[in-house]
Amino acid sequence: MKILKNAVAGTLESSDLFIQIEPDDKELTLEIDSVVANQHLDSIRGAVVDTLNEFEISTGKIYIKDKGALDCVIRARMETALKRGGVLES
Repeated sequence: MKILKNAVAGTLESSDLFIQIEPDDKELTLEIDSVVANQHLDSIRGAVVDTLNEFEISTGKIYIKDKGALDCVIRARMETALKRGGVLES
């Protein structure tokens, strides 16, 4: 599957995160900026990658600005952004 259009989800409020996705036909790029990166970057990346795998996304640009969101929030925001991005089978 692939991302068809730019989309966003979330906020920059404390305990939330902001996700922006963009289509890219060549590669998958993941950029994470988090206030808790020193402690939780691996788990944030894991939640994002798990959600991408659920939607079978192999290409696109994902930008994340995290303000300490819980795992369930990360997954919900990712799902919302992907659905808003018009994910379609390639």
